[in-house]
Amino acid sequence: MKAKSIGLIGFGVVAGFAASLQVTALAQRGGDLQPLPLDELRQLADVYGLIKTDYVEPVEDKKLLSQAITGMVASLDPHSAYLDKKSYREMQESMQGRFVGLGIEVAMEDGYVKIITPMEDSPAFRAGIKAGDVITRIDNVPVKGMSLDDAIKRMRGEPKSKVVLTIARKGDDQPWVLPLTREEIRVQSVKAKMVEPGYAWLRISQFQENTLPDLVKQVNALYAQDPRIKGLVLDLRNDPGGLLPGAIGVSAAFLPGDKKIVSTAGQLPGSNQEFYGRREFYSRASGDPLARLPAALKTVPMIVLVNGGSASASEIVAGALQDYKRATILGTQTFGKGSVQTLRQLSPDTAVKLTTARYFTPNGRAIQAKGIIPDVMVDETADGDGLNSLRVRESDLVKHLANGSVKDAKEAAPPVKTLDAIDAEHATRAAAARKRKPLDFGSKDDFQLQQALNRFKGLPVKLSSAEPRPDKPEPKALAKPDTRPADIKGERK
Repeated sequence: MKAKSIGLIGFGVVAGFAASLQVTALAQRGGDLQPLPLDELRQLADVYGLIKTDYVEPVEDKKLLSQAITGMVASLDPHSAYLDKKSYREMQESMQGRFVGLGIEVAMEDGYVKIITPMEDSPAFRAGIKAGDVITRIDNVPVKGMSLDDAIKRMRGEPKSKVVLTIARKGDDQPWVLPLTREEIRVQSVKAKMVEPGYAWLRISQFQENTLPDLVKQVNALYAQDPRIKGLVLDLRNDPGGLLPGAIGVSAAFLPGDKKIVSTAGQLPGSNQEFYGRREFYSRASGDPLARLPAALKTVPMIVLVNGGSASASEIVAGALQDYKRATILGTQTFGKGSVQTLRQLSPDTAVKLTTARYFTPNGRAIQAKGIIPDVMVDETADGDGLNSLRVRESDLVKHLANGSVKDAKEAAPPVKTLDAIDAEHATRAAAARKRKPLDFGSKDDFQLQQALNRFKGLPVKLSSAEPRPDKPEPKALAKPDTRPADIKGERK
């Protein structure tokens, strides 16, 4: 009788929670949802009751329900997540460009944590961690079975505290153990310098709340040094994304007029939107932060550098500049993270980060699971693309959202290689990548930057022999986005 009572109470809790969600969703979608699946909710309540009565030790209700929400959201795609109090606070700090940790962008793949990209000047970057590496243990605790959120919590901590990661890398026979010291990561959003007389380098490492004011400051400093810049390199390599308004503003800084920058398409009417290079789409400030930029920025010859670590907001910028033929895109195929995550507040200190739409370039190209293919394919190093070929991309992630484009689905599939050939290729490239120092972007040793300068000058450019990776076929195209005004400026990409 006790088990049944608890089960009924559990059913009441679950049904009440689900009903509240449905009321919210119905209000948002005009009441077109199907009725609640009562049989499945009863099963959930039965499991809840069994855990409360039969599990080896007592489990708090709060923990059970929190984990149920976590699992439900995490099962959707790699970028949707439930944010508890600590995770929500850390995400807000990250959007402001600071947090305590190791400085890595990660995703879950086959039960392990994969590195998407290490952040510049971070403990992970200085220790030689590379995109594509896999974390198998944290402080000797196996990662297999952890949620991504749990793994991130274990890697975060107090400044100067230590954590030990066990790293596996393709081509290595054995994992290797790497002790690291946590520190406060302060990401400098924008860097710039004159790399040669007449040629400027402008790097955006992440799109944050301060990206646009930093961009204006750095660009004005460049033009103060040389008012007659002949060519500008916009470096978006290893830029994992960030805030959408920053991407819109950066694109608008280089494009003439009020051009469409990006559109979105999703299930909710409010997810079908178009975003333009106007102040209301990139700034909440009273004045236009881009008004102080020199007029020459709209016409200066441009090359945009991208690689497999360029994701989300950086892909939006590259796609917009490519569609309008404002810049030549040079480098390797980008990550392919073309989905919108929206924060839905659950309480003052918890939220759900939910994938609600796909991004499309101004010409209607879907970014998701494909990315941006450069106009000029150039490897990251002079001796071949050893690093980029080992990167994990959006299309490699389990449960990744598909591309959603019929046009792209018609592209030919890549040639099939034998497993032995793939293993031998990875082993050779991984061995070469291990011997290579972390790339100092903007330096004289920066191969892709040097190739960009060669292109400006009309000199030979060493092209890559690699072919871009097509996305996977899709059954049908998405509906064309409408043109309703939008405001999702707080979204985290």
